[in-house]
Amino acid sequence: MDFNVKRLAADAGTFLSRAVQFTEEKLGQAEKTELDAHLENLLIRAENTKQWTERIMKQTEVLLQPNPNVRLEEFVYEKLEKKAPTRMNNHELLGQSMIDSGNEFGPGTAYGNALIKCGETEKQIGGAEREFIQSSAINFLTPFRNFLEGDFKTILKERKLLQVKRLDLDAAKTRLKKARMADAKAAEVTEAEQELRMTQSEFDRQAEITRLLLEGVSSTHAHHLRCLNDFVEAQTTYYAQCYQYMVDLQKQLGSFPSSFTNNNQSSVSGGASISVPTLPVSASLPSVSAGRGSSTASGGFSELRSSNGSRKARVLYDYDAASSSELSLLADEVIMVSSVPGMDSDWLMGERGNQKGKVPITYLELLN
Repeated sequence: MDFNVKRLAADAGTFLSRAVQFTEEKLGQAEKTELDAHLENLLIRAENTKQWTERIMKQTEVLLQPNPNVRLEEFVYEKLEKKAPTRMNNHELLGQSMIDSGNEFGPGTAYGNALIKCGETEKQIGGAEREFIQSSAINFLTPFRNFLEGDFKTILKERKLLQVKRLDLDAAKTRLKKARMADAKAAEVTEAEQELRMTQSEFDRQAEITRLLLEGVSSTHAHHLRCLNDFVEAQTTYYAQCYQYMVDLQKQLGSFPSSFTNNNQSSVSGGASISVPTLPVSASLPSVSAGRGSSTASGGFSELRSSNGSRKARVLYDYDAASSSELSLLADEVIMVSSVPGMDSDWLMGERGNQKGKVPITYLELLN
């Protein structure tokens, strides 16, 4: 019990001595041992590394999951060491909506079929995004988080201990100075000198430990560089997959009539020039008329307009009438078509039994 009381009293005395030294330093009434320039630079670099690592982590998390509510939920589940519920991402939700609407309109119709194809592609992109997020979390965010929660906390602990040792050293210097100025007994001066040597040794030892830890930040930078390369590679793979999925979708939609694929061309030509490279539709998508002899087809329609007669025509694709003046079509059916004076050159008058209405020529192939 006596030992514990003495130890408590000694600890209280040491704490008080540090508090007095710290206060006098702030008031400019005591000298302060400065760290060497190299160690100061290492401390500044470590602090900068910590701050920028936190900022990069935060922005990466926002990139991977823009919804703050979902990020908060994932954080809570992580702290509870539980697996967060799996939910569809935005691409997958859009894809499912497109597929459902396509089935509602009918897979046999041009619009319904196109919606289903687009929906399947959106779900593929959603799957690629899920893989990208998982790869980035493991290979990029986790190492950054490990540095903040592991190595840097150790650095903070040792830096705090170095500060304590410095206060002890400066307090010992102050006591020795006062003892000499007061012409104290030789025994008191000797004791103060011995205390100074001990505190100086402890300070030097702690400074070396702290320096070694701080120099290890260079290895952290090298490791984070490798993680950055992994992150860029994951992004490259993700965007390449998305690009390939969209190119494949573009080719699939190329089998539909040109009236479904010309909107982007007209909108781009009517606005400002865009520097982002795009796939020319004419180069990547097969033209309907090119595959069936465009010159022959256009010549046949010209002859039909000039003769004011009627011809049989085979329907190439399903077509849903947009108004009561148009005629809905089914692929592979044969109808009669004729030219009406004053009608737009892209349209003919179609006739199926008692039904009549305008039909687009891009959906037709004239028969001999």
